[in-house]
Amino acid sequence: MFNLKFKKPETIFPRQKAIFLCLFLFLFSPIVFAQEIPEAFKEKAEKLVKTKPRTYLTLDTELKAEKRDTTLLRYFANLCKKEKYPEGAAYALDQIGTIYRNFSKYKKAADLHQEALILSEEANNTELKVLSLNMLGVVYRRTDAIKTALKYNQEALEIAEQVENPSHHIKRSINVSLNCIGNLYQTLEQYDLAIMQFKRALKLEEELENNLGLAINHQNIGDCLEHKGDLEGALENYRKSLFYNEEINSTYGQIICKNSLAQVYLKQDMPYAALVLLEPLHEQSKSIGDFYITPLVFVNTGWAYAELRNYKKAQKYIMEGLEMSQTHNIPSNILYSYRKLSYFEQSRGNYKAAYEYYKKADELDEEISSATNFRYMNDVIVGYEADKKNNQISVLAKENEIVRLRLRKNQTTLLVSALIVGLISSILYILYRQYQSKNEKRVLSLEQNMLRSQMNPHFLFNSLNSIKLYIINNEQKNAVHYLNKFSKLVRKILEASSLKEITLAEELETVELYMNIENIRFSNEIDFKITVDDDVCSDNIKVPSLALQPFLENSLWHGLSPKEGKKMIHLNVKRKKKNHISIEIIDNGVGRGVAQANKQNRVLKRKSVGIRITKERLANFSKDYQNNFEVDIVDLFDDNGAPKGTKVILDIPIV
Repeated sequence: MFNLKFKKPETIFPRQKAIFLCLFLFLFSPIVFAQEIPEAFKEKAEKLVKTKPRTYLTLDTELKAEKRDTTLLRYFANLCKKEKYPEGAAYALDQIGTIYRNFSKYKKAADLHQEALILSEEANNTELKVLSLNMLGVVYRRTDAIKTALKYNQEALEIAEQVENPSHHIKRSINVSLNCIGNLYQTLEQYDLAIMQFKRALKLEEELENNLGLAINHQNIGDCLEHKGDLEGALENYRKSLFYNEEINSTYGQIICKNSLAQVYLKQDMPYAALVLLEPLHEQSKSIGDFYITPLVFVNTGWAYAELRNYKKAQKYIMEGLEMSQTHNIPSNILYSYRKLSYFEQSRGNYKAAYEYYKKADELDEEISSATNFRYMNDVIVGYEADKKNNQISVLAKENEIVRLRLRKNQTTLLVSALIVGLISSILYILYRQYQSKNEKRVLSLEQNMLRSQMNPHFLFNSLNSIKLYIINNEQKNAVHYLNKFSKLVRKILEASSLKEITLAEELETVELYMNIENIRFSNEIDFKITVDDDVCSDNIKVPSLALQPFLENSLWHGLSPKEGKKMIHLNVKRKKKNHISIEIIDNGVGRGVAQANKQNRVLKRKSVGIRITKERLANFSKDYQNNFEVDIVDLFDDNGAPKGTKVILDIPIV
C-alpha cells in the first residue's frame, strides 16, 4: 500500500502541478495509457457472457487470439464478474497469471491463480479448478516452495483421476500433474521414480498428439539422465525436445533445450560447442522476460569462458546470472550461481574466495532442502503411492476370490493352468532364442558396417584417383609402389573383416598402409610415426580387427584437413598394466572445438559413424575378458590455452 500526502492544489506551481499529475496518472492509473478495447472484442465478450459456456475447450477456442493480451483478458474478467459468470472470469485470470509467471512476476501470478481457484470452486467447475491448482503448483515450484507446490499438484491429480469419461482438457491436466510430481521427485534426487512419472505422462501425451507435452517430458527425462551421469541419453532426449519445440515454434522451449545441450557439452569438455549455442540465447532469453531460465544461460556462458581460461568474461557472465537470480528471488538459480562462482575462483587459483562461495552455496542448499521439507514430501508422496497400492490390492483380492470360486467348480482348471505355464515357458524360450539370434545379427552387422566404413567409396575413389595422377605424370615407380600398397591394404581389409580379432602387429601394418595411401592426398606432408614400447609383444596381443582406422580417419578429416602448416600423427603403443595396453593417437590438428564449429557451419555434413561402431565392437570384444575397455578423447592446448591438437587413448584388455 502506498501512503502519499498531497499538498493543497493552490500551493503547487503550475509546472509542478503538471509534472505531479503525470506522475500520479502513470503510477496509479495505467488504464489511461492502456489500449482501447476494440468493438469487435466487446461484442465477442458480451456474446460469451450471454451464452455462458462451461467447458475449457469452448472458452479457449473462442479466446485463442486474445489469450496473450492482458488488457483484453482483464476486460473480459471484469465483465464476467459483473454479470455473475465465474467460469469466464476464472479462465481469464488463469491466463493472465500464466503470463505474469512467464515474466517472473510470481507473487502476482499466485494471487491471480488463487482468485481463479475460488471462482472455479464457486462455479463447481472441475476442469477450471484442476487448471488453477496445477498453475499454482507450477508457480510455487518456480520459487522453490516445494511443500506448497506438491500440495496443489497432488490435489489436482486426485480430482482429475476421479473424473469419469474425462475430457481432453482433463487428460492434459493429468499429464501436467504427473509432470509436476515428477519434477518433485527430481528435487528429492529420486531420478528413476521421476523418469517413471515422465514416461507415463509421455505416453499419454503421444495419445493426445500434444507436441508441447512431448517436448516438456523429453526435456525433463533428459535432465534426470544428466543428473544420473548418462550424458548420451540426456543429449538424445534434449534433441528430441528441441525438435518438438521447433515443430510448435516455441522460442521459450528452444532456449531451454539449447541451454541444456550446452550444459552437457560443458560436462563433456566441449566449451566451444557450448558457446556456439549459448551466446545467441542472451538477448532471446531477455526479450522473453522469463527470468527463471535467463540467469542459467548467463551462468553457463561464464562456466564456458572459465573452461577456456577467459576469466574476465567468465566472472562478468556468472555475476550477471547471480544478480538476476537475486533480483527475482529464485533460490535454486542463486545456489547454481554460487557453485559456479566457487568453481571459477578455484580454477583461477583464488582458493579463499572459492571457499567463501562454496560455504554460501552449502548454506543455501541446506536451507532449500531442509529435513522438514524432504520429510513432508516423502510422507505425502509415499502416502499417495500407498493409497494407490491399497486400491490395487483390493482389486486383486476380488479377482482372486473369483478365481478361487471358479477353481472349486471346475477341477480341469489345473490342467489349463499347466498348459498355460507350458505355453508361457515355450514363448519365453522362443523369445530367448530370438534374442540370441538378434544379438548375433547385431555383431555381424557391426562387422559389416566396419568393413563399409573402412572401404567407403570416397576413400577408394581418392586413392585410385591419386594413383591415376602418378600414371598420367609418367611417375611409373610411384604408381606401381602405391598401387602395390593399395592392393595390399584392400587384401588385408578383406581378410581382417572375416576375423573377430587379429594380432596387434597385423593391425599396425594395416593402419600404416592406410596412412601411406591417405598421405598421397596430403602431398606426403603428414609426419606419421608408430612407436611400440619394448615390453609390448605386438605379435602375441589380440585386438579387434580394423579398430584403429576410424580414429586416424577422424584426425585426418576433422583435425588435419583444415589445418595449415606442419601436420603430424603419432601412434604410440604402451603397456599400461599387466592386463591392459594403451594405444595413443596424437595429432596436431585444429582441435575438437574448431572442428565442431566447422561441422556446424558446413553445408554438407558428413556423418562419422566409424568411431561409434568401433566403440560397440570394443564393448563386444571386452566381454570375452575380465576387464573393460576405455576410450578417452583429450583436447590438447598450448601454454596460452589455444588448441594444439587431440589425443585419443584406447585402453584395451589383453590375455
